[in-house]
Amino acid sequence: MGILALLMSPNSLIVAVLTFRRPDQLDAALNALCERVREAADRVEAEILVVDNDPVGSAWEVAQRVRAHPVRYVVEGRPGIAAARNRALDEAEGSRLLVFIDDDEIAQPAWLTSLVDTWIQTGADAVQGRLVTSLPLDADPYIAAGGFFDRAIHPSGTPLAAAATYNLLLDLDTVRRLGLRFDEGLGLTGGEDSIFTSLLIRGGGRIVACSDAVAVDPLAPERATRSWVRQRAFSQGTVLQNTRLELATSGARRFRVRTFGIVGGMARLAFGLGGDMLGAVSGNIAQRARGERVALRGLGVLARSLGYRHRTYRRHNP
Repeated sequence: MGILALLMSPNSLIVAVLTFRRPDQLDAALNALCERVREAADRVEAEILVVDNDPVGSAWEVAQRVRAHPVRYVVEGRPGIAAARNRALDEAEGSRLLVFIDDDEIAQPAWLTSLVDTWIQTGADAVQGRLVTSLPLDADPYIAAGGFFDRAIHPSGTPLAAAATYNLLLDLDTVRRLGLRFDEGLGLTGGEDSIFTSLLIRGGGRIVACSDAVAVDPLAPERATRSWVRQRAFSQGTVLQNTRLELATSGARRFRVRTFGIVGGMARLAFGLGGDMLGAVSGNIAQRARGERVALRGLGVLARSLGYRHRTYRRHNP
């Protein structure tokens, strides 16, 4: 069967949205996805899947309100984003492609068609779309000045060494052949997607960028604060170093990774604090904010190297 014929077969592509107690964001995400699936109808037969990581099924009502396109809804009671991602893999049995997108993202026009076209044109095993964070109009200028949500933009087709699952197409033939699963031990700490895609590369797979597959992340007002973005920067450092440690294949390699993490983390911390102080003296908010971001990421790398484990996805009972 040719690629185009395969993609037009029922349920050849699953768009999976993982959610946990964010009904308003999920509602907006699903409405946008219905439009993106309709746009791609001449290329692929797509299904929308909601994986609710709330054991009480709090997203059921939101999923059932969608009328523009059928939505399949399942509950994954095991806590953690990795368990929810694995449930999506299981639910996509029989499908060729699986696309992950977060429940607080709005897929932009041509998002799905761009992901599929890039996959067809490159023959890649995974395609990473682009994420753009939209700050609230009244957000603290410190956040934009510090580049806390800046992400590199890679031209479509650019090879990548790893990818995040916030906007990612996976060729499930490759995933199944390599026996890949998300590490559920990292479900509340994060980084399971970086490890998953790094192992895909180690297994001979290819990941490419798709700059035209854009999703917008409207930052919630409660996250548009200095304290939240500082905590995020620290968390990114711990996740980065934890990924390096998890991927080390021997005790000797883990020792080297830990040693370089201590040295590199201290260097980042010192460099960032220097920029912060220079910014404070000169009154340059961008220099100060960027210095703090670098310092906090360095502190996160250092902390993880010394044994600290940070829970990125804390769970609070309602």
